[in-house]
Amino acid sequence: MKIGNGDFIVVCDGSKALLIENEGDEMLAKFKTREVYEQHEEPTHALGTDRPGRVAEMATRARSAVAGKDLHDEEESAFLIRLANRLDALVRAGQAHHVVIVAPPRALGVLRKSYSSALRKAIRAELDHDLIHLTVPEIEQRLSKA
Repeated sequence: MKIGNGDFIVVCDGSKALLIENEGDEMLAKFKTREVYEQHEEPTHALGTDRPGRVAEMATRARSAVAGKDLHDEEESAFLIRLANRLDALVRAGQAHHVVIVAPPRALGVLRKSYSSALRKAIRAELDHDLIHLTVPEIEQRLSKA
């Protein structure tokens, strides 16, 4: 994959994101970390004690449980929405002209729903890989081969 000079690469999952800029060129990439975002993983009991709801059947007196919401999923979605808003601000301010998003498929799905039209136009590529646990040089090497 060709990543030009000044292109931004966002490597993220639901709790961590790296905003990287290519200071090199398309032939010889040189990635530099610009910003790091991390969300502290709270234990489930700290997120809340929301119990699953109940539904009363109209024809009988039976009651059924309704699946409760996953509070960790909600926290991850909120983190990714904040990240998309930050990227949008960078694009609108003219600081980022081209963006490459690298995230697991589930995170990409949440991000895509949050893209503004300006950010959508700036996105050069989306890669469904989980590279957040690699070092920046390893990410550079992987993306240069992609």
